Amino acid sequence: MSILTVEQIRMARSAWGWSFEDFSKECLVSARTLRRIESEGGLDKATPANLKLIRETLETAGIEFVGGPGDGPGVRLWK
Repeated sequence: MSILTVEQIRMARSAWGWSFEDFSKECLVSARTLRRIESEGGLDKATPANLKLIRETLETAGIEFVGGPGDGPGVRLWK
């Protein structure tokens, strides 16, 4: 399992065309929290529970996280 980065979250959300509000409804994390997480340095302030919800929601939607911070993080869309 790769490390989740802010860039991967943005790419994955964008791949589905989800606004913060849409994504919030899918993963049960508030839109305000999602905006904060996607901001510079926001990932460090995110709770492990919220990161788990975000990852699981995106993986269930068909997103595979590839790479990591040091080797070009990305996402792959399977569905």
